[in-house]
Amino acid sequence: MSSITETVTINVETDDNDQYVCQLSSSVDQPTDEIRCSEQTREHAIAIALEQLASKYRQIAEESQSQNKDWLAVERSESGEVIQKHYHVILHYERIGIAESKFEAMQDTLLGNTVVENAKVTLIEIDTNLPVSPLT
Repeated sequence: MSSITETVTINVETDDNDQYVCQLSSSVDQPTDEIRCSEQTREHAIAIALEQLASKYRQIAEESQSQNKDWLAVERSESGEVIQKHYHVILHYERIGIAESKFEAMQDTLLGNTVVENAKVTLIEIDTNLPVSPLT
């Protein structure tokens, strides 16, 4: 078993407009660029920066599996049976909701029927025995 230790550095400061500026950098080889974002609260700034980092790593993971692979290809056993694959399917959707209340913003999002349609979808093939626990 091999081990990899890397560091993610998060620095949050307030700017002249009382916004929280989060600067996130990673010692992992890719992605190498820093992430900067401004938000109204410290926690929101950190959450947005971490989501941007996660998005980059999801893209790297998906692209590393997609090289020379046909999305429509079906793998079959020697007897001709289809081999079912397991995929970690990740949907990411964000929007700015303008509504009378938090409840209304949620309802407008759920009833809009565009969450999946407009989401960024990442498909990462996983081993059958891998203990991946989807977020609920």
